[in-house]
Order: sequence, then structure tokens, then C-alpha cells
Amino acid sequence: MGPLVPEFINNEFNLIIAVLIGIAFGFILESAGFSSSKKLAGVFYGYDFTVLRVFFTAGVTAMVGTLVLSHFGLLDLELIYVNPLFLWSAIVGGLIMGLGFVIGGYCPGTSLCAVMIGKIDAMVFVLGAMLGILVFIEGYPIFENLYTGSDLGIPQISETLNISLGLFAFFMTIIAFGSYWIVAKIEKNVNKTEVVDPTSKRSLVIITSVAMLIGLVAATLKPEKTLILDKVNDLAYISEFEIKTITSDELALRFMSKDKSFQVIDIRDSKEFQTMTLPSATNLVLNDFFSKSSKNIFNLEDKVNIIVGDNDENSKKGYILAKELGFKNVIQLKGGFNEFKSQILDFNKASIVEATFNDTQRFRKEASEKMPILIEKAKPKVVEKQKVRALGGCG
Repeated sequence: MGPLVPEFINNEFNLIIAVLIGIAFGFILESAGFSSSKKLAGVFYGYDFTVLRVFFTAGVTAMVGTLVLSHFGLLDLELIYVNPLFLWSAIVGGLIMGLGFVIGGYCPGTSLCAVMIGKIDAMVFVLGAMLGILVFIEGYPIFENLYTGSDLGIPQISETLNISLGLFAFFMTIIAFGSYWIVAKIEKNVNKTEVVDPTSKRSLVIITSVAMLIGLVAATLKPEKTLILDKVNDLAYISEFEIKTITSDELALRFMSKDKSFQVIDIRDSKEFQTMTLPSATNLVLNDFFSKSSKNIFNLEDKVNIIVGDNDENSKKGYILAKELGFKNVIQLKGGFNEFKSQILDFNKASIVEATFNDTQRFRKEASEKMPILIEKAKPKVVEKQKVRALGGCG
């Protein structure tokens, strides 16, 4: 199951749902005729493109559905596991998979479906697959360089083309349903008959029109996370937002008086955080605010959350994001870490005659001597990011 944001499905129930979905999926495969090797091999010979239509439709449906769930904050796209791309193993594996598909007439999922209804050719196919897996496992040291070579990370077409996920979904919808018309003509030419009768053709026109409309809607959708971050980065929105602040002097006084009623959330990047931060601060960049672990941190009972960015603007963004996500007891450090460092840690007492010190300067002189000791004693905490691997596979 996907990483749904409202976690109303526990791990045990997740497995039950997975079994039920698997049974339903197998039933649909058999009902659609996918247990027949002739139907699957028909894609390669051009006489039957049912497989392409079914799986392409499933992919587009899942893609649009994922965007819709993400738009309404029900699904976290960043927690969906995507396999890394190892170029050569993908090419060689694709060739082996394609040859196995056209020669055997099955893919892993459909072969098991056919085995369950007693197809002997499917049993041979599965046996061959198992032998292939065994050879790969036992010979892994030989194949390792090929398997892990040319690691391209996790490239995404939308990022490569610098377009939004919604626009990419729209283009894929066009490609999918455009291909349906093309393969219908190929089927007609190969079979020498009209594969799609007028009724089916009218139905295809209606389905394609509806799909285009859905695709257009999908093109306008943004994940809820993106919408919130766009708002947080809007300078006009920031300027109108009512923000509760704490000064560097007041925060230093709380540290020195060993006040335990607050915690510091340092939103600077990890390098700056590890170089120097405030006592017992927790490092959470803005992107981390959406994680499950951040909710546990922000919602600590009887704790005030003081947001510290590198400057005033970034501190405000952190404060606003926390409020937008519904976190309570949030305060922004006015001026951010840079102002705290300038006013407290780097207080230049040598430039002022001590006899002329006012109360603020006397306090900053004292704080500039005590705060470095407190910082040295307190070890910074870098929050471990909790990731959920939502795996998928071929039918």
C-alpha cells in the first residue's frame, strides 16, 4: 500500500489488504484472458494489443490517482520508493525480459495466474524463471559489476524536462490514448478485419475525451506540500502573516536560567548546523516539517518550539510553515541565528568602555561568556529521517 498520510492502515491490516488485492488482481487477469500466452504474445506479433491497453490504462489511472491523493494531502509522494537506475543492468534485463515475454508468452504475474488454472506452458515458464533467479543469485559476483554499473541515481522525466508532475501526467495521458488509436489500426491491418466496430469506436472516442479532460485537470493539480511551500515562499503572504517572535536577549536569558520549557528547531542546512548551533537544538530543514518524525518533535507536551533560521526571512518561513501544518506553541527567533550570533556570541565588549555599559550591554557581555560554554556542552541532534518503502511491481 502507498504511504497514506492519515495512517489509518496498520502493518497487519496492510498485509490483509494486499492479499485481497492480489486475489482480485489475479481474478481480473484471468477474466481478461491474460492467462493465455497467445494474448500476451499478440503484442509482439501485432494481432492483439489488449495487454498494452490494460497496463497503459492502469498506469495512467495510478498516475492521476496519485496526483489527486497528493493534492489533497492524503499521499506523500516523497515517501514512494523509486528504484534507482543502473543503466546497463536495465538494458540487459529489459532484453532478457522481452525475449522471455515473446518466447514464453508470459510475464511473471500472468504466468502465476496461468499456473493456478493448470496451464502446463506456464508451469514451464515459472520453472525457467526460478532457474534464472538461481543462476543470478549464485553467480552474483560475476554479474555484480554489470548489475551495479552506470548508476544514474533516480532520474525522473518531469525533472529532466523541467515540467510539473501534473503537466507530465497530461502528456502521458495523450500518449496513452493516442497509442490506442494507432494499435487499433495495426490490429486491423494484421488481422485484415475491422477490430474495433463502430460501437467500440464511439466508446473509444468518449473514453478518450473523458481521459483528456481528466488529464487537463491533473495538469493543474499540485501536491498539497507544493501548494503550502509556494505560500510560505510568497513574500506578500509572509509580510501579512502575524508572527510571534522572541529576541536574542530573551532566548539567551532562557538558556542561562536553564529554562526547560522550550526547544530550538534549527532550520538551517546540516553543514551550518553542525558547524555551530544553539544548545540542544534539533535540525529540521523545511522539507522535514512534512515528515512523521517532525510531528512527534513539534507536538512534545509543554514545549514551546522556537524556530531558528539563518536570518529573519528564513526564520519567518519556518514559523509560517509550522503554523500552516497545524503545529502549536511556535515562536520565531527574531533575526535568526545570524542576529543571535552578532548580538550575543560575537558581542564586542572591547569597543565599549565598561563604565558606560547599559543593562542590555552588561547582559550581552555576560551572555557572550556563558553561551559558548553552554553550546560546547550541548551536542546537536540531527533527526533521522523516517522513510516508508512503498514498493510496487509488474503485474
